[in-house]
Amino acid sequence: MPVHSVALPLPSRWFNLRRRTLAIALAAVAASASLAGWALHPTGPADLSDGKTLRHSGLKAAWQAGNVAVLVRHGERCDRSNGACLGDADGITLDGSRVASDVGNGLQAMGMSQAQVLTSPLTRTRQTAMFMFGAAATPQDWLMDCRKSMLGDVVAHKQPGHNLVLVTHSECINALEKQAGIRGGSGPGYASALFVTVDPITGASHVLGAVNPSQWTRMLHHLKG
Repeated sequence: MPVHSVALPLPSRWFNLRRRTLAIALAAVAASASLAGWALHPTGPADLSDGKTLRHSGLKAAWQAGNVAVLVRHGERCDRSNGACLGDADGITLDGSRVASDVGNGLQAMGMSQAQVLTSPLTRTRQTAMFMFGAAATPQDWLMDCRKSMLGDVVAHKQPGHNLVLVTHSECINALEKQAGIRGGSGPGYASALFVTVDPITGASHVLGAVNPSQWTRMLHHLKG
């Protein structure tokens, strides 16, 4: 008698296992894609040392028109470093003063003929401003007490046709970014600079991006291009 093979139905448990395995695999792929997207498009201010980003930001034209406010964090703090200090414990280090000088040179290369410089009244910010430009800057309490209305204060102190350089603190820069809707990022490092445009008519503000001290040479090269 011939023997006929019979296809038996697979148990439902097997189908459920396959479905669960497929769901896990798809979730892993989605997570990997999400991480890859985050790595390619990190949060926080745009990197203005990148040529394409810099061109799209319009920084060069805005600076020439005097429509920019730039917030610079003070140099390396003496009380949080093992490096040699300038003298005062609440001031900056020698390395911090050299970096501040480099950042000041970068801003002067962009043009400071119609720029106003303001600083927080604390020692570390006043020293940073001095090494940036070789002269004392006007101290302003709002550049220290800044968490509630930093963005509004920047707009209020920005004079039409004059760029505004503000030497301030990390919490002030963080506050402005938050008020401007910028999320994430690692926060401003010592002597980093955040560039913001302020419309001379409406007062509307827009964060263009940021540059770290080591990125100034690259950014200036793109600005000249």
